[in-house]
Amino acid sequence: MASALYEFIEQVSREKGIDPQIVVSAVEDAIVVATRKHYKTNEDLHAELDKDSGAITAWAVKQVVPTEDDIEDPSTQISLDEAQEIDESAEVNGEIRLYKQTDVLGRIAAQLAKQVIFQKVREAERDTVFNEYSGRVGEIMNATVKRIEGPDVIVDIGKAEARIPRKEQSRLESFTVGDRIRVVLVRVEKAAKGPAVVVSRAAPELVSSLFQSEVPEIYDNTVVIKAIAREAGERTKIAVVSKDKDVDCVGACVGMKGMRVQSIIRELHGEKIDIIEWNDDITTFAEKALQPAKVSRVSILDPVDKHLEVVVDDTQLSLAIGKKGQNVRLAAKLLGWKIDIKSEEEKRQEVEQTMAAMAAMTATSIDKLESLGEGLVDKLKEAGITTVEALADMTPEQLEEVPGIGPKTVEKITVAVTDFFSAMETAATPVELPSEDEVVEDAGIAGALAEAAAEATEEEATGQSLEAEAVAAVENVPDADQSEVHVHGEGPPEEK
Repeated sequence: MASALYEFIEQVSREKGIDPQIVVSAVEDAIVVATRKHYKTNEDLHAELDKDSGAITAWAVKQVVPTEDDIEDPSTQISLDEAQEIDESAEVNGEIRLYKQTDVLGRIAAQLAKQVIFQKVREAERDTVFNEYSGRVGEIMNATVKRIEGPDVIVDIGKAEARIPRKEQSRLESFTVGDRIRVVLVRVEKAAKGPAVVVSRAAPELVSSLFQSEVPEIYDNTVVIKAIAREAGERTKIAVVSKDKDVDCVGACVGMKGMRVQSIIRELHGEKIDIIEWNDDITTFAEKALQPAKVSRVSILDPVDKHLEVVVDDTQLSLAIGKKGQNVRLAAKLLGWKIDIKSEEEKRQEVEQTMAAMAAMTATSIDKLESLGEGLVDKLKEAGITTVEALADMTPEQLEEVPGIGPKTVEKITVAVTDFFSAMETAATPVELPSEDEVVEDAGIAGALAEAAAEATEEEATGQSLEAEAVAAVENVPDADQSEVHVHGEGPPEEK
């Protein structure tokens, strides 16, 4: 039969949720500390609690050496002769126990032992609670409000107390002692006063758990919660998708006449909930995430940094942004993208500014028209005309309204502007190089032309040579006799 002391140890162990052997070890360690303090010794002390009788014994362990000359540390070694006086079976290199009286420890030693026991029990309790809850982070558990400590709420979660800090509470909720609530375990911390278990009523996991308990389609994984963005006490956006094409994911979460979602809203004390259908297309998903605002268009600015631009009608801008930016902030959390939201008017102004900036970058100073002369350029500048592009856009009538400019000057300006842009077009016209086939073809044509030219030259030379020979022959012919000369168109020569 167990002793009364051991029965008490078991009772304490059950209350603290720890192993009884841990308490027994704490008692034995406490006896060792009290014994060492009483006897003022550095010996290797040990203690043991007898489970049946409840008796506590303490002893010092020493190693047996052959002679006293071999003793190096009297607190841990003893000679063989002295050891055999205590125990006849003692041998060299063996160990011997020297028992100490524990009934003389006194009240101070007992108080010290009590403190050691309490310390050991607290450490064991801290380790037990930490090991119990450290692996359950994110789990939903039932809790009972135990007390209110300033802004924090202390709740009982079974084997330990947990704390709900102010930032983990919903602003819509207030608690009284004895209230039963559901909380999310967010973290377990090791502290000097014991393990600090922190739970939350503001975590998105709480909404996910409530939907799982209220919506059978989520429980059996027909409908899946893809993302949740929550600002406790204000609004929650939840994105769901159905694995079955015949099941409406949003309708399943809302329930008939909104019964399912209304039950969750009551549990959260009136917190608004937006249920959105998930879409793999980020632009379509963004339009739905910004509901109840109607979105005109969504553009992806940077797919790497996940940056979107959303344009809405001017009347929808405040609704899309929400109170203190809440709607767009929750949508950005739900999507995991950064969102720039603009009205149609803001976008139009932005485009106009961009176009004006581009025009300013491409504008050419009127000083480039050197043919106008310095005096005329100054007159144009005084009239606010500083660029060639602005000058080209003006009609002759508008130019004549400028002081000192008449029709002839207008014609001069027109010619100068036309020549300027013609020169720019000529400079900008790319020079097309012939292809390799064209080069080969051109080379063949050139060769043929050269050959033909050579033949023509040869023929010409031959013709000129023949003509020269004919001329020479005519010039070298002897004078003919008069009798051989016939004059056509005249009568016969007269006889002498």
